[in-house]
Amino acid sequence: MIGQKMHQTLATLQGAYADLKSYALETQDQNAKQMFGQYAQQLESICQGMESRCNYIEQQEPQYKVFQQAQQQQKQK
Repeated sequence: MIGQKMHQTLATLQGAYADLKSYALETQDQNAKQMFGQYAQQLESICQGMESRCNYIEQQEPQYKVFQQAQQQQKQK
C-alpha cells in the first residue's frame, strides 16, 4: 500500500542523506564539502517532512482499510 511505498522512499532518502554527509566529511575540496553539506541539509528537511507524512498515514491506514472494505462490500451487494 501507499504506506509501505512511502516508507521505502523515506529509507532511500535517508540513505542519500547519509551518503551526502559522508561525502562532505571525506572530501578535501572545500567547495565540494560545502555543496554536499547544503544538499544534505535539504534532504534532511525532506526526510523530516516524509517522516511526518508516514506517521500520519500509519495512524490513518487502519481506518482507510475499514473504509475500503466497506466500499467493496457495498459494491458486491
